[in-house]
Amino acid sequence: MLSYPTRWQLTALLAFISPPTPATAWTPPSTTTPTSVPQHQRLSRRSLLQTTAFALLPLLPKCTHAASSPALTPTQQKDIDSIQRGYARLQYLLDHWESETTVCKTGQETTFGDRCQRTPLKVMEYLGYKSTNDPLFRADVTLGRLKPLVPEEREEEYYEAVEEFAKNAEEANGMAFVSSWGEANPGGGKDRVELFIERSRRNVMASRDSLGVVLDILGLRP
Repeated sequence: MLSYPTRWQLTALLAFISPPTPATAWTPPSTTTPTSVPQHQRLSRRSLLQTTAFALLPLLPKCTHAASSPALTPTQQKDIDSIQRGYARLQYLLDHWESETTVCKTGQETTFGDRCQRTPLKVMEYLGYKSTNDPLFRADVTLGRLKPLVPEEREEEYYEAVEEFAKNAEEANGMAFVSSWGEANPGGGKDRVELFIERSRRNVMASRDSLGVVLDILGLRP
């Protein structure tokens, strides 16, 4: 947000530009009719303040946000849409975690005699590891293309958020994969499947939070 100079800053600047005129001996006022000042030489106080304020604008810090940038390329707009949809999908997954990670088969029992079992496949899908059509497919590349839209003063924060997202997404995918083989592994069982799915959920939460930071930096609402 641009912050205009205060009244005192403008006063100090004007004093510097136009130092006070040295004192001179007093002379009586002229009795002759004063000559009118040409219109183009007149400068009202308001005009002077406006001129000074605009002169100081180049000195103010610049900030670019994707939400207000009029020069988004089609690729950048597509990438922004993908990240926003990916964030919304992760939020939906977390809000419906039990139902989204549970599959029930009618007339078919699982290894433990249940008709419903926990499955991590949806976690991989929501994180973009199952289809090239998923909005978070190769999200690290997508986020890299959006780097030119990041305000300079938040570049480091952006890099950290992208790194955290990639790390947690990879760990969530790994935990989900291990969980999918939980029953088949030696010593595996229903409790082991639940354990790895819960660890995966924590990573999904961290991934969601990192994307939220990215959207905030870009000036977009999650």
